[in-house]
Amino acid sequence: MEVQGQWAEVFEGSDRQEDSGGEGELLGSSTVTLAPLVANPPPPPVRRSQPLVIHKSRMNSVGLSSVPSIPNPFPELCSPSQSPVLIGSLSPPRSDTHLIKVFGEDSHSRSLWVIPRATARDVCHLLVQTAHCSDQENWALIELHSALGLERVLEDHEVVVEVQAAWPSESDTKLLFRKNYAKYEFFRTPVLFFPKHMISDSADVTKGMTSAELIQNLLQSGTCPEIQGFLHVREPSRKAWKKVYFFLRRSGLYCSTKGSSKEPRHLQYVADLEDLNVYSITNSRKLYGAPVDFTFCVKPSKDRIRAQDLKLLCAENEQTRTCWTSAFRLFKYGRQLHCNYQLSQSAPRLQEVVSQRCESEASLVAMDFSGKAGGRVIQNAWEAQSAEREEGQAWRRREALRCSLPNLTPGSRPSSIHRTQLWFHGGVSRKQAQRLIEEQGLVDGMFLIRESQQHAQCFVLSLCYKLKTKHYLVIPPLPVTKGVPQGWILSPMLCSIYINNIAQCEEDGRKYYTMDDGLTLFIDLLQLVEFHQINKGILPVCLKHPCVCVAL
Repeated sequence: MEVQGQWAEVFEGSDRQEDSGGEGELLGSSTVTLAPLVANPPPPPVRRSQPLVIHKSRMNSVGLSSVPSIPNPFPELCSPSQSPVLIGSLSPPRSDTHLIKVFGEDSHSRSLWVIPRATARDVCHLLVQTAHCSDQENWALIELHSALGLERVLEDHEVVVEVQAAWPSESDTKLLFRKNYAKYEFFRTPVLFFPKHMISDSADVTKGMTSAELIQNLLQSGTCPEIQGFLHVREPSRKAWKKVYFFLRRSGLYCSTKGSSKEPRHLQYVADLEDLNVYSITNSRKLYGAPVDFTFCVKPSKDRIRAQDLKLLCAENEQTRTCWTSAFRLFKYGRQLHCNYQLSQSAPRLQEVVSQRCESEASLVAMDFSGKAGGRVIQNAWEAQSAEREEGQAWRRREALRCSLPNLTPGSRPSSIHRTQLWFHGGVSRKQAQRLIEEQGLVDGMFLIRESQQHAQCFVLSLCYKLKTKHYLVIPPLPVTKGVPQGWILSPMLCSIYINNIAQCEEDGRKYYTMDDGLTLFIDLLQLVEFHQINKGILPVCLKHPCVCVAL
């Protein structure tokens, strides 16, 4: 190495001195630096830090509480305090943990390590956080047996590992994570779930108490009224179905051997409710030859699921099936089910706007703020309807003015904005839309929007009301000169309505969507949904719960 300038070699910390002969230099542990030949004194040597080994005995003697803790930048990826669900690497954090796999509705899965006592509520809470769901309410774990067409919602207190232990070792059974709005809906609207004609005559309704009051009192006490009615039952080892009169009581499930007689000598014991699980069946006509699609089954909860062990039952309609399955759950779990409902109500919500929304439309009142003394409640029904019409017209004028502003041209809000919304499901069929709504719970106000398969460039609003799915055609903004689009099959009345609607939608050179013959116009589907979330319009109920599919 060449060094330019006047520099000198300086040795420090030499272990040996030069010998008297000066024939060589022996250096031990020395440091070599280059110092300029100037009058100023050399700078002090640089002392570099060395790693220090801390023995275990010293760690125990030194208190580590004084060391400042580093905040976790990703708290949502860590398990909450006292949670039985463990988030971590692929290796199990503890020897007593179990690996479970949960599927989303997009067929993707997520694996989780949980302790043996982890409940369905704990797993749902974790999946809501890891999947970054917009809200943490109304989620459920579904036990799905694809080959048999069986599925049931796990109760919040059920232990997931124990449920999986009852599955066959080689089967397609899996856990599914999705929305379910109807899990506790019978606590909110019991009359809809327990019709009067299905309540047993032995129920005490003669003491000045209506059937609605009786059902409400029973549900609050953690029980259920006795249920009775005809069901189709599949005979053992045969494909034939027979209509039999059943009774569901606290002591178990019974059937009558003589019509609808309730005499003890005519009642036959069928099953004990403490040891039963109830499943709903999909595609029951194809799999089991059921007379209608409203089929469910009961089976012992501790036995492995086999087709020959299933007790297949078929109701006349969806309301009847929902009544029977809800009564099974209430008789089996009792107050535990009511406690689960109360816990779900007291759980913290991520969306404060949703938590502040009124639970019932009956709590909404018409207000008049035109006076100087503040608002007043409009008591007269005719005046309230008039105020509603005026507010609707004022809303239309505001929207028309907003859309006519230079900086808010139609191009600034793309017509395909609905494709980014969770409630839009593309080109699913009518049957698939009904299936999606049924899977997430038949509650009033659940909806989705899809593309019409019969009418080109049209959309359909599918809405659930009173346990039934209704479909409303949304007419697109097309010029009237084009007439009825090619491929449409319309009656003369609907054709004339379409022409009139398009003529009104093209007013002032602007295109709109409509569902009510042009009385209410919307610039896009997003505006249509936002309007009907606070106004019923022609719908029987406001839009409340969007039918969404989450990806894990």
